Amino acid sequence: MAASAFLPELGTQVVVPVAAVVGIAFAVLQWVLVSKVKLTPEPRRGDGSSGKSGAGASEYLIEEEEGLNEHNVVVKCAEIQNAISEGATSFLFTEYKYVGLFMGIFAVLIFLFLGSVESFSTKSQPCHYSQGKMCKPALANAIFSTVAFVLGAVTSLVSGFLGMKIATYANARTTLEATKGVGKAFITAFRSGAVMGFLLAASGLFVLYIAINLFGIYYGDDWEGLYEAITGYGLGGSSMALFGRVGGGIYTKAADVGADLVGKVERNIPEDDPRNPAVIADNVGDNVGDIAGMGSDLFGSYAESSCAALVVASISSFGINHEFTPMLYPLLISSVGIIACLITTLFATDFFEIKAVDEIEPALKKQLIISTAVMTVGIALVSWLGLPYTFTIYNFGVQKTVYNWQLFLCVAVGLWAGLVIGFVTEYYTSNAYSPVQDVADSCRTGAATNVIFGLALGYKSVIIPIFAIAFSIFLSFSLAAMYGVAVAALGMLSTIATGLAIDAYGPISDNAGGIAEMAGMSHRIREITDALDAAGNTTAAIGKGFAIGSAALVSLALFGAFVSRAAISTVDVLSPKVFIGLIVGAMLPYWFSAMTMKSVGSAALKMVEEVRRQFNTIPGIMEGTTKPDYATCVKISTDASIKEMMPPGALVMLTPLIVGILFGVETLSGVLAGALVSGVQIAISASNTGGAWDNAKKYIEAGASEHARTLGPKGSDPHKAAVIGDTIGDPLKDTSGPSLNILIKLMAVESLVFAPFFSTHGGILFKWL
Repeated sequence: MAASAFLPELGTQVVVPVAAVVGIAFAVLQWVLVSKVKLTPEPRRGDGSSGKSGAGASEYLIEEEEGLNEHNVVVKCAEIQNAISEGATSFLFTEYKYVGLFMGIFAVLIFLFLGSVESFSTKSQPCHYSQGKMCKPALANAIFSTVAFVLGAVTSLVSGFLGMKIATYANARTTLEATKGVGKAFITAFRSGAVMGFLLAASGLFVLYIAINLFGIYYGDDWEGLYEAITGYGLGGSSMALFGRVGGGIYTKAADVGADLVGKVERNIPEDDPRNPAVIADNVGDNVGDIAGMGSDLFGSYAESSCAALVVASISSFGINHEFTPMLYPLLISSVGIIACLITTLFATDFFEIKAVDEIEPALKKQLIISTAVMTVGIALVSWLGLPYTFTIYNFGVQKTVYNWQLFLCVAVGLWAGLVIGFVTEYYTSNAYSPVQDVADSCRTGAATNVIFGLALGYKSVIIPIFAIAFSIFLSFSLAAMYGVAVAALGMLSTIATGLAIDAYGPISDNAGGIAEMAGMSHRIREITDALDAAGNTTAAIGKGFAIGSAALVSLALFGAFVSRAAISTVDVLSPKVFIGLIVGAMLPYWFSAMTMKSVGSAALKMVEEVRRQFNTIPGIMEGTTKPDYATCVKISTDASIKEMMPPGALVMLTPLIVGILFGVETLSGVLAGALVSGVQIAISASNTGGAWDNAKKYIEAGASEHARTLGPKGSDPHKAAVIGDTIGDPLKDTSGPSLNILIKLMAVESLVFAPFFSTHGGILFKWL
C-alpha cells in the first residue's frame, strides 16, 4: 500500500469542526448586519423631521420626492411583517406536530426491522464484507441507525425553521432599504439568504461529524457497522424534507393560485394588493414552501451524498486499513466548500456594490461562477492533502485501484455539471432569452397556445441537463466506481451555502415587493423590489436545477450502495423480477405528481371560493375602506396542506417497505432504477415549464422592451393569458417538480437503511410461489 495522506488524523479532527464553526459564525455575523436595519420609526424632532441630515439626506430622496409619510410606512411594514411571520410560524408548528408523530413511528419501525435481522441478538456477528472478521451485533446497528435517523430529522426541521424565521425577519427590512436605493436592498436580501445558506451547510456538517465521532466510541474498529448506521442520518434528513416540500408547496400554491385567479384575472387588481384576502397567505407561502422546504431538501441531499460516499469508503481500503483522513474525504470537501462560499459571498456584499437594477442578475450569476472556480482549487487541495496517492475502492465485490487525481476529477465533474445545469435552466426560464420571450409572444392568441408553448419548452429543457448528468455519471463511475458517483454528487452540493443564499434571496425579495405594495409605497420603490424579485425568480429556477441534478447523482450512489449491501451481484433488466420493478418504479413519479397536483387544485378551489365570497359579501373591500379577513385564508391553506401532504408522503415512504418485504431486493432494485430514470425527467420539465410561464407573465408586466409593450399592459388579453399559464405552472414548479427529487433520493436511502432486513427476510411472495 502506498504512503498515507499528508493530512494527519488530528488535522482532520480540527479542520472539519473549525470549518463548521466558521460557517455558523459567518451566518451569525450576517444576521447581526441585517438586524441593524431598524423596523421602528425614528423619533421625530420638534420641527417634524426625522433627524436625518448630511449624507443621509440624499439616501432618502426617493421617498421625499414621492411625499410619503415615512413614519406611517415603517409602522405599516412592521405590521405586515409581523402578520407574515406569525402565519409562517404557526403553520410550521402545526406541520411539525404531525411530522414529529410520523418521525416517532418510523424510528420504531427502523429499530424493529433492523433488530429482527439477527432476532435481537446481542452477540457479535460475522462481518458482511470483511470475511473472517467479527462485527457488532445487528441490534447495535438498529439502535444507532434509529438515533442517526432522529438526528437527521431534527437537524432538517431546525434548518428549515431557522431559515423561515430569518426570511420573515428580513423581508420588511429589505423593503425599507429599497427606499435608499437598489444596492442597499440587494445587500440586505442577499445577506439574509446567506444566513440560511451558511447555517444549514455548517450545522449539517457539524452534526454529521459529531455523530461519526460519538458512534465511533462504541463501534471502535468496526467501521463497516459504524458507517452503515450513519446512513440513518440521510434518511432522517430526507424524510422531513419530503413533508416540508410537499406541505409547504401545497400551502404556497393554494394561496398563490387563489390570489391570482380572483385578484388579477377577475377583479383586475395588482399582485400583492392589500385588498386581496389571500395576500397574506400568499406571502406566508413563499416562506414555508420556498425557504423551509428548499432548506430541508438540500440538507437531505447533502446528508445522503455524504452517507453514500462514507458507506462505500468504509468497505474500501480507507475503511479496511482504518485511514481516518481519507475516510472523511466527503466531510473535508464540505468543509472547504463552506470556506469557498464564504469568500464568494464577500464579492456580493463587500467587494462590489450594485448601483443599477440591471446589475442584480449578473451579480447573482457571478456568485455561482466564482464559488465554482474557488471550489475547484479547494477540491484539488483536499484531494492532494487528504488522500494517499493510490488506494482501492469497492466495486461490486472487487477492489478497484484508484489514484487521488481521479477522485479530484470525479468531484470536479459533479461541481461543473451543476453549473452547466444551472445555466441551462436559466436560459430556459429567464425572460432575457428567446425561449421565455416566445412563450410570452404566444399569449397573443390566448391561454391555449401559451400552455402548448410552455409545455414544449419544459420538455426541451430536459435535454442538456440529462446529457450533463449522464456524462458526469459515466466519467465518475469509470474512474472510481460508485464512490466516484457519490463524491460527484457531493461536488455538485459543495457550494450549497452559496446556492441556498441565492435561492433564499428570491422569496425574501418577493415578500419585500409584497410588503411595499401593501404598505402603499411609491411606484419607484415597487420597481426596485420587482427587479430584485425577477432576478430571484430565475435564480430560484437555477437552485431547483441544482437540487434535481444532485438528486439524480445521489440516488444513483445510494442505489449502488444498496445493491452492494443487499448482495445483488448484477441487476438483470431481462429478469421478470427486476423488470416488473422497473416499470412500476417509472410509474411512481406520475402517481406522486398526480397526488400533489390534485392537492394543490382542491386547496386552490377552496381558496378561490373564499376570496370570491369575501369580495361579494364584505362591503368596502374594493374601495379599500374595509380590511379583508386574511386569517380565514391562512387557515384554509394551513388545513389543506396538512391534510393533503400525508397521502403522497405515505406513497414514498411505504413503497420500498412493501416492495422489499413482499417481492425482495431484486424487484426493489428495479423500482429504484425506474423511479430515478423517470423522476429526473419529469422534475426538470415541470420546474422549467412553471418557471418559464411565471417569467413570461413578468416579461409582459414589466414592459421593458418594445416587444413586451406590444403584449401589455397589465389587464390586457395577452397578460390575462399569461396569468393563466403562470397559475397552471405554479404547482408544477413549486410543488410537484421540486418534491420529485426527494422521492427518488428518499426511496433509495430508505432501501439502503433497510437492506439488511430485506436481504434476510424479504421477498415473501416469491418464496411462496
